[in-house]
Amino acid sequence: MALAFCYNLRAKDRRGSRLVMAELEDFSALIGDIYDASLDPTLWPGVFEQACAYIGGTSSFLASQETVSKITQVHFNWGVETEYVQSFCDKYSRLNPTFPTMVFFAVEEPYGVPDCLPREEFCGTRFAKEWVNPQGYIDSLFANIDKTPASCAAFAVFRHFKDGFVDDKMRQRFSLVVPHLRRAVLIGKTLNLKTVEAAALADSLDTLSSGMFLVDATSRIVHANLSGHLMVSEATVVRAPSGKLGAIDPQADQSLLDSFTAAANGDAALGRKGIAVPLRARDDTRYVAHVLPLTSGARRKAGASYRAVATVFVHKATLELPTPPEAIAQEFRLTPAEQRVLFAIIEVGGAPEVAEVLGISEWTVKTHLRNLFDKTGTSRQVDLVKLVAGYADRLIG
Repeated sequence: MALAFCYNLRAKDRRGSRLVMAELEDFSALIGDIYDASLDPTLWPGVFEQACAYIGGTSSFLASQETVSKITQVHFNWGVETEYVQSFCDKYSRLNPTFPTMVFFAVEEPYGVPDCLPREEFCGTRFAKEWVNPQGYIDSLFANIDKTPASCAAFAVFRHFKDGFVDDKMRQRFSLVVPHLRRAVLIGKTLNLKTVEAAALADSLDTLSSGMFLVDATSRIVHANLSGHLMVSEATVVRAPSGKLGAIDPQADQSLLDSFTAAANGDAALGRKGIAVPLRARDDTRYVAHVLPLTSGARRKAGASYRAVATVFVHKATLELPTPPEAIAQEFRLTPAEQRVLFAIIEVGGAPEVAEVLGISEWTVKTHLRNLFDKTGTSRQVDLVKLVAGYADRLIG
């Protein structure tokens, strides 16, 4: 009996080990495909399908939304039917009560509906009744991938009624995937190319305005494009003592070296290292470095050709400013509920219409409006519209 019990324990241990190994293999494969998609955007829908399977969602998309005009674009999608993608862009993104609250959230951090507003309040909105419920969704997780003064881009994973609410396992896996997804999206944005053959990466990027360097695990440069050579020769942002890529700033220099060492150990090992390493030039101009590992997937061919573990892209940083909603909310100390009413008034119109969209009473809307008038020193809805437009012009223009 004791022998049988011990045998069962060993069998369970072996099954557990196989499960852990299978999960690690799935995760590594997913991360590898995410980085391949940074060079070939046509791979993103398949990557999102893999991400849903790993994270535990039903469907997902990457969408950006202008913080003032509310113009929305779904860049990549899996599992959301075309008609719902279109209606989200055309109509329902502007009725989404989690916006603009979500533009305040830190980049990469996972959030859900309860982090924006009470779930009961959300369920009473037109967005929930007309866009979420008909698709059979019960919950979602989302994270900001990129933010500018004019817009924010978010990755969202939706969960079906049959799968239940978001749990700790889903949140943990979502958190593991997002940093890699963000790095790949930022690199793709830097490249601004439709497809780059990984095996011909260096030749493809010689005309890139950003500095591009292929480096080994010790930061030795094995190839650089024309812009990269110029940056090194000027030595105002990066330098190459003994042929090794380094930053002028000591802290950034160590961050880059840590990223190269991690990249040598595979895609998954890179994690949050080097997603967007801030660099400061000698004249205080701001730059950013992004690291793309070359040790897995289709990118392995490029790495093997040059004995490189990573590609580093260095370019000037965009000016970091708060978005118009952030600036307004911070200056006038608006509550999340007041923010939702403010931007619903701008987008939808009067109190009765806003009440219907947000799923709250007209009396509640008018109460928030009075608070908005008091805090902003205005007295009419048209003045609120002008206020927001003024902040948009100031920050964007």
